[in-house]
Amino acid sequence: MVRSTRRLILLAAAVSSAYAFVVRLWHLRWGATDEEIAKPLPGDEIVPSPKLQATHAITINAPSDKVWPWLVQIGHGRGGFYSYDWIENLMGLNIRSADEILDEFQHLEVGDTVPLAPNGFGPPVVAIEPGKYLVLGGMMEPKPGSYFSGSWGFFLEDLGGNATRLIERFWLDWSPGLANELFYRLVLEPGSFIMERKMLLGIKKRAESRHPSRRQQVVNTSRSSKRSPLTFFLLVFALSIPFWLIIGGRPLLGR
Repeated sequence: MVRSTRRLILLAAAVSSAYAFVVRLWHLRWGATDEEIAKPLPGDEIVPSPKLQATHAITINAPSDKVWPWLVQIGHGRGGFYSYDWIENLMGLNIRSADEILDEFQHLEVGDTVPLAPNGFGPPVVAIEPGKYLVLGGMMEPKPGSYFSGSWGFFLEDLGGNATRLIERFWLDWSPGLANELFYRLVLEPGSFIMERKMLLGIKKRAESRHPSRRQQVVNTSRSSKRSPLTFFLLVFALSIPFWLIIGGRPLLGR
């Protein structure tokens, strides 16, 4: 029994180390270049000392004016998030990602809320330049002495030749505490990557579907997905859970 427990702990520790030093470094910068990660972007000032810094990027074979309409309509009760609707709906969010551009949701201004849930909860727009970037963010205090602040931005850069670079940046800070560290590091950080990656791929698919190069890019995306280490990432994350249970981690927000 003691030997089995020791082996389980060693295995969990090895898997956790693989996640921390290999998989985590990959998913925090999925698709992004060194230059894209280092460059300052609107919204960075909202979280001056982020504990979580993730910058992701993808090339879309469509001009930016074909990508922007999909971005500006995101939100619950709007265009959705083009991610795993079934995961969001398991949490009772009732999300439906649109496959068409919705004319009634093509205008946002600073101060507007982008809903994440049926009750209207969501971050406000803190910066926007139509056709260029959209940044959501702010700070919340779930209870006295506890806070989290974040910025979630989407940036379009024309590459020429009817191609666009979509950069997504997610920065987050939170109040100190073991429970918060466990929750944000072990639940929100990998969970948000899974959803954000799918979101970028969903925007790419939709924007390219109205562009002549769609068929070629669908083939390319399919080939690259076979080489993607996402399956390995999900396996590592799942296998690491017993380790955190063994050491008594209880990642509950604000507790």
